[in-house]
Amino acid sequence: MDDIYEEIVRIKNNGDVCALASIIRVKGSTPRPEGSKMLVKNDGTILGSIGGGCTEASVWEAAMKVIKEEVPQILDFDMTGREDTPEGLICGGTMQVSIEPILPQPTVYILGAGHIGFAVAKIAKITGFRVTVVDDRPAYANADRFPGADTIVVEDPGDIISKLNINKVSYLVIACRGHLEDQRALIESLKTKAFYIGLLGSKKKVKTVFANMLKEGVSEEALKRIHAPIGVPIATDTPEEIAVSIMAEIIDVRRQSKKKIAPE
Repeated sequence: MDDIYEEIVRIKNNGDVCALASIIRVKGSTPRPEGSKMLVKNDGTILGSIGGGCTEASVWEAAMKVIKEEVPQILDFDMTGREDTPEGLICGGTMQVSIEPILPQPTVYILGAGHIGFAVAKIAKITGFRVTVVDDRPAYANADRFPGADTIVVEDPGDIISKLNINKVSYLVIACRGHLEDQRALIESLKTKAFYIGLLGSKKKVKTVFANMLKEGVSEEALKRIHAPIGVPIATDTPEEIAVSIMAEIIDVRRQSKKKIAPE
């Protein structure tokens, strides 16, 4: 059982989805007792067992659907008189199985703890994201200033990005204190599996930074991964309003991606 929970932690840290099937109720003779679990990964492989046979095959099929749709299911099995056990023994009971999706929590990485980063952290937190703040200035990146942040890293963003747990549910907001810092952070960000990379700045700044990155060997195709200027195009003035624009785009990108893979 410990192996299953260790694997769940590993899967979540990688930003992947899996499904956990648990026997929640039994009556009579069943292949496995109440509490037995089986983990189904998104590649179809399993860890653990709820009894084998066609029952387990049905649970596997339902689990793959749960992984895709991210909606839990409860299945009921009547195994009276069925040879469903690995040993071919005839069962005489009923069993109820719960299948729940195990989802990684999306994280917003704020690279730059200035005024806009400060506002983004607040909105990201109340909209259900984990928040990691990265800045090499202790006066900016600290728990007093970001009490809601899950993690605060006092390092240069360009130096630390490769060491962060950036995965397929990571959303990067690059708002460093200068063009050169932004550029370094962008180059390192493009080496990660981040689902979203956004650069704060004017169209002029974006054009300058992109031109410099092309000179450094970054491809046009790679630059297409970057949302720049960051945020949805609404009229903004204050850091808080800009933060609303940024988080609106992140939320939209996240939800639209789920719609694209949702079943018809």
